[in-house]
Amino acid sequence: MLVSSLKLHDLIEEIRGAKTQAQEREVIQKECAHIRAAFRDGDPMQRHRQLAKLLYVHMLGYPAHFGQMECLKLIASPRFIDKRVGYLGAMLLLDERHDAHLLITNSIKNDLSQGIQPVQGLALCTLSTMGSAEMCRDLATEVEKLLLQPGPYVRKKAILTAVHMVRKVPELSDIFLPPCVTLLHERHHGILLGTITLITELCQRSPAALRHFQKVVPKLVQILRTLVTAGYSTEHNISGVSDPFLQVQILRLLRILGRNHEESSETMNDLLAQVATNTDTRRNAGSAVLYETVLTIMDIRSAAGLRVLAVNILGRFLLKSDRNIRYVALTSLLRLVQSDHSAVQRHRPTVVECLRETDASLSRRALELSLALVNSSNVRVMTQELQAFLESCPSDLRADCASGILLAAERFAPTKRWHIDTILHVLTTAGAYVRDDAVANLTLLIGGAQELHAYSVHRLYHALAEDISQQPLVQVATWCIGEYGDFLLENCEETETLQKVEEEEVLALLEKVLQSHLSLPATRGYALTALMKLSTRLQGDINRIRQVVSIYGSCVDVELQQRAVEYNTLFQKYDHMRAAILEKIPLVEHGNHQAEAAAKESQAAAQLSEDKASVPTEPQTSKLLDLLDLLDDTPGDTQQPPTLNPCPVGGLVHLLDLPCAPPPPAPIPNLKVFEREGVRLNLSFTRPPGTPPLLLITVTTTNSSEDDVTHFVCQAAVPKNFQLQLQAPSGNTAPARSGLPITQLFRVLNPNKAPLRLKLRVTYNHFGQSVQEIFEVHNLPVETWQ
Repeated sequence: MLVSSLKLHDLIEEIRGAKTQAQEREVIQKECAHIRAAFRDGDPMQRHRQLAKLLYVHMLGYPAHFGQMECLKLIASPRFIDKRVGYLGAMLLLDERHDAHLLITNSIKNDLSQGIQPVQGLALCTLSTMGSAEMCRDLATEVEKLLLQPGPYVRKKAILTAVHMVRKVPELSDIFLPPCVTLLHERHHGILLGTITLITELCQRSPAALRHFQKVVPKLVQILRTLVTAGYSTEHNISGVSDPFLQVQILRLLRILGRNHEESSETMNDLLAQVATNTDTRRNAGSAVLYETVLTIMDIRSAAGLRVLAVNILGRFLLKSDRNIRYVALTSLLRLVQSDHSAVQRHRPTVVECLRETDASLSRRALELSLALVNSSNVRVMTQELQAFLESCPSDLRADCASGILLAAERFAPTKRWHIDTILHVLTTAGAYVRDDAVANLTLLIGGAQELHAYSVHRLYHALAEDISQQPLVQVATWCIGEYGDFLLENCEETETLQKVEEEEVLALLEKVLQSHLSLPATRGYALTALMKLSTRLQGDINRIRQVVSIYGSCVDVELQQRAVEYNTLFQKYDHMRAAILEKIPLVEHGNHQAEAAAKESQAAAQLSEDKASVPTEPQTSKLLDLLDLLDDTPGDTQQPPTLNPCPVGGLVHLLDLPCAPPPPAPIPNLKVFEREGVRLNLSFTRPPGTPPLLLITVTTTNSSEDDVTHFVCQAAVPKNFQLQLQAPSGNTAPARSGLPITQLFRVLNPNKAPLRLKLRVTYNHFGQSVQEIFEVHNLPVETWQ
């Protein structure tokens, strides 16, 4: 006998009244058993009630898969109440992963052709929610017919279903092109908004559709002008802005149609200026329309005055109290700073004010934009503002701020002394957060500025005396004291505040660094080497230095122990050579190493071509005679030993068994595999002579844009019959304007000499955005695998 189950209202009350989760599970399990029994033996006229309860259970997160077939039965029912619950169940319980969803294709097709609008609406909603690619191909023709039906209710849902079909199956785009042009003349808000959305999807997925709809730009301009001037309807007026949702969609479509198209851009220029000047931005609706207008102006080929107007609008956004609007403005200005640098520079004071925001996301965007605005004319002012921000900024921003200041100082420093002062300030404030190359860059800078040796060592000594916790600062200071410690014994002419110090004070400070628990092993190595160099710089007794060095001869750190043992040996056995070994390093020229390397490479190539041109060409017969002369023992002639030359073609050399070197392998040409916004990846190939199956691939990443590339990661994959080993890259940051490139070595072992296939994944941050590209490298040279 069938036990009566609860009604939906009673089931909801009982579940909500359960005091524990165990009680809730008990109620649901009991009711699911009743629902199964009702599906099997119950009244077919009441099945929609049982399925409605099952759908509620499904929304609570409990399994309800046993109701999938009941959905199909209810959809096939002629009663509307059954179809309504059946279609709702199909949208909730079915998806592309279940083969059962294909069984409702015929039911949907029949309902679409019935002509009953409520039923057609249910079928279209279900198709747009869970329609698979196969269903979209089978039902595209029926949906196209409904696009031009007289009733707006069905047409609106058919348009949204067409959007889903285009996303699922882009090749169906051609079917929906003709109806869209007709639908643009509609006055119904829902139909017009859906049509604009459909055209946008078509243009993004089909170049042919993009060219087709560029002809309707005047019609779109007319619609938007009507919205701005006369209004559309009071029903869709929000905060004094006429139909902002429709305006935003039209502006997005105009941005796609006007990109890299001169004629379309000229058609919409006047309209964009009108929207930008007449839109009220006191409410969010107006700000949204104005923001889309700015994006459209920046993406199309707009006039220069219009682009300046767009930047000024973003500048006004920065003055608003709404943090979301200010964040959007900062992000947009960061994208525009490279193309419209002078226009963005006018809003520099407002951007700097945003650095003081308590919101972390706002201050991070303001920091990125402030660093992008630094140039040679404002580097002193901007660096001062950034240094003030560095002292109080959150810890998660200190690394980015410190690295940005160092890069800006290296690129735009007006004088070497200012450059050194700036780096010292960063090291003193946030030394633990600077990049790994900060120590090497500062030592290189100081080493190349002979006139600032005394000033630098005095500044670093007093900074070290105040704080020995910042390890990069301690390393630079100890290196400088070791090299130029003799200047500490004299007054510094550069500044009156830094007076000379005594030898005992210098040695005591270095011993303090060696004994401090804050010092890293590398820092202790710097300090021990500095003490050793001071043994030739200072004039006093060096026994104190001898004692300290001998103590560390038994240090547990192997590197420090090795240094101490070598220095002790230098004291004991080679004391006469100590002054020469520990003399000051020569001046270092801090230039553009990349340019110098390129010049050397071009010079070597030119010399090689000259050498090739100077080699005389002889006929093959003369070469043969020369080879035969080597066997002739004519007296009186001084014979030279034969040189190892590449073997000429032919078998005579093998018969004579003359010494012959194998020809050098031909160089493998380089290959450019990726380029985007100034970021370029080049592959260079090398085969070690001793291991032919091994291929060495050097990935060189360069950045010619105006913004640094950070957090760069390059990963590779090869087929299973290859062996791939990725070496560590030289860094993860590629400085802007063709700075030091990032290099990484791939070792590929190909024992079967199969054709090489390589897939790369590149991720990095650029212009404030995260970029990820996955691509397969085609057209690899044949020499890489043969």
